[in-house]
Amino acid sequence: MPLHSYEPRQGHRLPHDPFNAIVGPRPIGWISSISSSGVLNLAPYSFFNAFNYVPPIVGFASVGRKDSLNNIEATGEFVWNLASESLAEAMNQSCAAVGPEVNEFELAGLATEPSHLVRPPRVQASLVTMECRCTQIVQLQTAQGTQVPTWLVLGEVVKVHIDEQLLQDGIYQTAAGKPLLRGGGPGDYFTISEAGKFVMRRPT
Repeated sequence: MPLHSYEPRQGHRLPHDPFNAIVGPRPIGWISSISSSGVLNLAPYSFFNAFNYVPPIVGFASVGRKDSLNNIEATGEFVWNLASESLAEAMNQSCAAVGPEVNEFELAGLATEPSHLVRPPRVQASLVTMECRCTQIVQLQTAQGTQVPTWLVLGEVVKVHIDEQLLQDGIYQTAAGKPLLRGGGPGDYFTISEAGKFVMRRPT
C-alpha cells in the first residue's frame, strides 16, 4: 500500500496540512467568558474535548494568547455552549478577529442567559451549556521541552443545562443536538445523524 509519510517539522508537502483532518471531526468548544472589567467574550475553539468523568472536566486549547485565555486566567470561570447546526452562522461570526473590547454575543446577534454558579453568561439559544471553573492552564511544549505558544485550559463542570427535548427516557440523544464538528479543510464542518449511529458494548 503506497504511503504518504512525512515528519511534521520538515513539512507535509501537501496543499493543506492533513493533521486537523485526520484527528477529526472534533467537537467545537464554544466558550463564553468575561473579562475582569466585565466585557463579555464568546469564541469557538476546534481543539476541545472532555477529559474526565468524576468530576467532569472539559478543556480547550488556545493557539496563541486569545481573549478567552486572558479572561479565564483573570476570573477562573467559563461556559461551554453547544454549537448546533442551527447556530452555525452565529458561531462563525463569533470567531471574527476583533479586539478585546468587542462583545461577540452582540457581534453574532445572540442573546445571553445568566449562569447559576459562574459569572460568564450562557448562549440563550444553545440547547446544552456547561458552567465551568478553571482547574489548570498548561502551556504546551515540544518533545525537547521547548514551550510553544499554545495553552490548554481545563475546567471542572459545576452545572449542566440540557434542553429536555434532547432527553429520551432520561437518555441524552447526541444526534438530536445536531452538534457542529470541525473538519480539517479551511472551512470544513460536519454534523451527525441518527442514521450514522451503531451500538457496540464493551466486552465483559
